[in-house]
Amino acid sequence: MSPDLLIWLQERTALSVLSSEVLNAIAQVAVERVIPANERLVVEDTDPEALYILQQGRLESKHTNSTSSVWATSLLPGSVINLQELILEQPVQRTVTALTECHLWAVATAEFQQIVGQYPEIFQTISRQLAQELSQLTSALSYEQERAIALRPYLVTKVKRGIIGTSRYAVRLRQEIREAANNQKSILIFGEPGLEKDNIATLIHFSSPQRRQPIIKVNCNLLQTSGADLFGRVGGKPGLLEWLGEGTLVLNNTQELPVELVPKIAQLLQTGTYQPISRSEDAPEVTRTSKARILAIAERTQPAIARCIGQTIKVPPLRVRKADIKALVEYYISLYTRSEGLAKSKIAPEALRRLQSYDFPGNLKELQSLVERALVQSGEETELTEEIFWSAQTKKKQFRVNVLNIYPSLRRFLRSSWYPDRINYGFTLWFFAFIVIILFVGPQQRDRNFALNMFWAWWWPLVLLGFPFVGRLWCAVCPFMIYGEVTQKLSQWLFPGRKLKQWHREPAEKWGGWFLFGLFTLIFLWEELWNLENTAYLSSCLLLLITAGAMIFSAIFERRFWCRYLCPIGGMNGLFAKLSMTELRAQQGTCSAECTTYQCYKGGPQKGEGMETNGCPLYSHPAQLEDNRDCVLCMTCLKACPHRSVEFNLRPPGIELWTTHIPHSYEVALLLLLLGGIFLHRLPEIQTSLGLRIDLTQFFPHLGLSLLVLLVPTGFVFVVYGLMRSLFWMRSYVAQSRISRRRSEALGAKDTKDFLRFKPKPFVELVYGYLPLILGGSLAHYLRLGLGEAGRILPVTFATFGLSGAGLPVVVAHPAVIAFLQGTTLIFSVLLTVVLTQKIARQPFRLLLPQHLGSVIIAASIWAIVVGR
Repeated sequence: MSPDLLIWLQERTALSVLSSEVLNAIAQVAVERVIPANERLVVEDTDPEALYILQQGRLESKHTNSTSSVWATSLLPGSVINLQELILEQPVQRTVTALTECHLWAVATAEFQQIVGQYPEIFQTISRQLAQELSQLTSALSYEQERAIALRPYLVTKVKRGIIGTSRYAVRLRQEIREAANNQKSILIFGEPGLEKDNIATLIHFSSPQRRQPIIKVNCNLLQTSGADLFGRVGGKPGLLEWLGEGTLVLNNTQELPVELVPKIAQLLQTGTYQPISRSEDAPEVTRTSKARILAIAERTQPAIARCIGQTIKVPPLRVRKADIKALVEYYISLYTRSEGLAKSKIAPEALRRLQSYDFPGNLKELQSLVERALVQSGEETELTEEIFWSAQTKKKQFRVNVLNIYPSLRRFLRSSWYPDRINYGFTLWFFAFIVIILFVGPQQRDRNFALNMFWAWWWPLVLLGFPFVGRLWCAVCPFMIYGEVTQKLSQWLFPGRKLKQWHREPAEKWGGWFLFGLFTLIFLWEELWNLENTAYLSSCLLLLITAGAMIFSAIFERRFWCRYLCPIGGMNGLFAKLSMTELRAQQGTCSAECTTYQCYKGGPQKGEGMETNGCPLYSHPAQLEDNRDCVLCMTCLKACPHRSVEFNLRPPGIELWTTHIPHSYEVALLLLLLGGIFLHRLPEIQTSLGLRIDLTQFFPHLGLSLLVLLVPTGFVFVVYGLMRSLFWMRSYVAQSRISRRRSEALGAKDTKDFLRFKPKPFVELVYGYLPLILGGSLAHYLRLGLGEAGRILPVTFATFGLSGAGLPVVVAHPAVIAFLQGTTLIFSVLLTVVLTQKIARQPFRLLLPQHLGSVIIAASIWAIVVGR
C-alpha cells in the first residue's frame, strides 16, 4: 500500500469521515484500474461489483426516475461510486460511463463487505451521514413546498410567443430583448396598452442565465399600501421578495402603484434593499437585501421610478409596425385554427389593406381579438373578406365611401390613357388656342363673341359649382399647365443635357401663397378697371399671362411648380376645394407596410398593377395629404400604385377643416380677398345704393373706390372677431371679479367655467368658417351670367363669325328664377357657414354669436347688391 493513497483518501474523498484505521484497511485491498473513454463502469439495476474511487479522469452518471426522465451528473476525481449500494446491499441506481480515460481505485464487493463487518463504524458513520442528508432534504423540500404555494398565484411558467414580424421595429425590439437578457439590470418596459409587455418581460427572463429561477408577475394596483405582501413582516410571514430569491419580479403597471409604496419601490430599485413591515412603529427597522431582478412595466411615465431604472425598452405601437400586420394576422389565424381543430383560413388582400389602414389603439390584443372574431363570423368560409373586419376603421375613414369600389368602370376610366392625357392633348390643348385666337380677332362684346361668353358665362359658374363636388378637378385639365408641360418637354428635347431645377420648398411654402395673393389682387383690379367681362382681347391677355407664367416656371423647375405655389387660379381652386365632398387619398397603413418604391410620388417604371408614370405633378403623397389643396385629381397616383392603396372617397364636405386642417396666413389673406371680390364685382350697384357720385370713368377715383371696396369686408371681419374677443375678456373679467369676492355660486360658477374654458380660437383658424359664404356669394354673382347668358351660346357663336343667329334656340332663365336661385344659394351658404364655424371652434353657440351675426350681415349685404338688383 502506498502511504500517498491513505493521505489522498483523507483529503480528496467523502471517505475522510472514517478513521485512519478504516481507511488504511481499504487502501490495503484497493486495486488500481484504468477504464478507457466511453466504456461503462456501472450499469443501472445491477448488483455492484466493487467500490470505485475516481483518481483521475471524468465520469458521467445517469439516473432514470419514475417519469422516465434522465438526470445526468458529472463525476470528478475524488468521487466514490457504489458506496451507498454496498452498505445497504441494494442494486446500483445509476449508470456510470467514462467520458475520458479514467484511473480508479477498486475494492471488490466481497473484500469491502469483510471490512464493513470488521469495522462497524463504517455502517454507523454512513447511516448517520445519510440521516443528516435526509433531514436536510426534508427541510429543503418543505421550504420549496411553502415557496411554491406562496409564488403559485403570481408564477409565470412560459413565454406566450416571440416577437413576430420583420419590420425594423420588430428587429430592434428583439435586439433590445437579447441585450437585456445578458445583464442583470432592472428594466423599464414602456408602451401603450395591449402590446403584451408582460410577455416581453418573460422573454427577457427565459433568455437569461437565470432562466431556471422562478419569474412572478405582480399587478401593482393589487398590492397592499403597506407593501407587506411584497416585503413581508418582521417576525411573521415572508414576503414575495424573500420567497423569490434570485428569480425575476415583474411589476405590472407601475403607474398604478399606491402612492405610499413608490418610495419603497424606488429604494428597492436603487439599492436592492428593503425593510419588512413592522406592526409596531417603535420597533427598529430591519434591512434586507434582495437578489431578485426587477422588470417594471408601465403605460405612463413615473419619474420617481424611472430615475432608478437601469435600462428602458420602449415597445413600438402597432400603428408604426404596419409591415408586421400580415405576419401577425397569419400567426393569429394559425393559433386559433389549430386550437379549434379548423382548416386554416387566409385573408383577402382587401381585408389586409383595411387592417393596415387602421391605427389599432388596442394594439396586439385588439388585432388578435379582431382576427378571432372574424374567424368565428366567417363560419365555414376559407377566406376572411374585408366585410368581416367591419370595425377596423380609422377616424379618418369614418363617413367615407370609396367610389372606385362601387363603380369599377370609373376606376378603369381614370386609369386609362383617356384621363387626362388624351383629353388634355387631344382636345384642351387645341381648343384653348382656338379660344384665345377668337378672343383676339373676334368681336369684343360678350353678346357677340362666343369665346368671351364661354369664359364668363360658362367657365366661372361651372367651376364654382364644381368645387363642392370634385374639388380641383379643373386643374387636371387646365390648359395653363398643359402648355407648361409642353414647354417642359420641348426644353428638354432642345437641351438634352439640361436638368430642371428641384423645388426650393421652404421659401416656396413661405412666399408662394403671398405671390399668388398679389397676382389675384391685380387680376381683380384689372377686371374691374378695364371691364374684362366685356372686352375680349383683354380677357385673352389675362389667359395668356397666366399661361406664360406656367410656361416660364415649367421651363425652369420640374413638374408643376407654378400650379402648386404661384398660380392665382390654382390658389383659389385649392382654397375652395377644401369644401369638397370628394377626396383622393391613399391608405397610410398599406403604403407604410407594403410600398418601398413610392411610385405614386416619385414615379417609375411599371410594377405589377402600377403603371409607368412620372410621379405626382404637385409632389404630393396621397397618404400624407392634410386637405384637398394640393391634389388636382390627375389620378397619377391611382395609375402608379401597385397595391390598390389609392381611394377616391365620398366624405362629409370640408371635414378636414375641423379635424386635421392646418391654417396658413396667406390662405386667410386670399380668402378675405375673394370676399372683397364679390363686392367689387358689384361696384356700380354699391355706388348707387350708397348714393355716391364718383366718376368711374376716371382711373384714380375708380382705383381708390375699388381698393376701398376690397378692404371694407376684410375690415368688417376683423371688427367682428375683435368684438368677440372683447366680449370674452369682459365676461372673463366679471367672472374673475366674482371669484375674488367669493360670490361664484351656481350661475356665476358656470359662467366662469364657460368663459375661461372657451377662449376664442385664433383668427387664422376661425376665419375659415366664412368659406361656404364666400363660395356661395361668388356663385350667386355668376349665376346671373350662367342662367341669363350661357343659354345664348348658339346665336352668339353665329354672331362671332358674322352670321345671323336669328331663330336659333335660346335657353335662359326668367329673372325671377335667377333671383330665387341666387337667394337660395346665399341662405344655404349662411347656414353652412354657421355649421362650419361651430365645427371649427367647438364652442357654445352663444359664444360665437358675433361671428354668426357677422355672417348674416355679410350675406344680407351680398343679397342687397346681387339679388335685389
